[in-house]
Amino acid sequence: MMMRSCRSFGERKNYARTIPAFLPRISEASPRINEPNLKEKPMSATTTQLTYQDILHMFQETDRLIKETGLQMQETRQFMQEISREMAERDKKLSKQIGALGNRLGDFVQEMVRPAVVTLFQAKGIDVREVYPNISVRRNGGGIEVDLFVVDGSQAIAIECKSHATTDDIREHLDRLRKFKDFFPRYRDLELMGAVAAMVMPDDVAKYAYRQGLYVLAQNGEMVEVRNDDAFVPKFW
Repeated sequence: MMMRSCRSFGERKNYARTIPAFLPRISEASPRINEPNLKEKPMSATTTQLTYQDILHMFQETDRLIKETGLQMQETRQFMQEISREMAERDKKLSKQIGALGNRLGDFVQEMVRPAVVTLFQAKGIDVREVYPNISVRRNGGGIEVDLFVVDGSQAIAIECKSHATTDDIREHLDRLRKFKDFFPRYRDLELMGAVAAMVMPDDVAKYAYRQGLYVLAQNGEMVEVRNDDAFVPKFW
């Protein structure tokens, strides 16, 4: 064991002598392999300047797009406002045309009813003989107009003619009947009754007029008929 240990020590001593001989070789090889990887590549001034310019250009482009978008939105608002104005004008014209058409249809109903009313009401026991279309009057800043006025003796009937009757039409006619004798005092002593005539007379409107004491005249084919039954009791104004 002593001899092995001495030999080992001798071997170590000889190995130590050989190390300096290898060091130059290692120093020549190792730095040349690793040195380039350990050094950082410096950033050039040109690269930094281009990056700044790119960012600046990006902001400028964004600002331009925002301005273009704002301009487009403004143009869109102006376009929509113009469309709204055009639609409002068209609606106004259409309303006038519909109103004019409604008036013409009302005139048609009036012409259709006028020849028949005397016969129709005489059949109901009302002895009327005279028919006056479109009587109107204005007094003290107000006025009323009645489409057909049927009268004789002690009784009279004020008839409102519509193309399509509504409950609002009935209410308006009831108000007209309440004011009639104030505007036509010469008829103050007459028994005034009311009637509504229409090409289109919905059942609910006819029932409402019936309950308010009005005669209901409606088209039946090419004829005009009184829809009130024998149980009906007219209202007098």
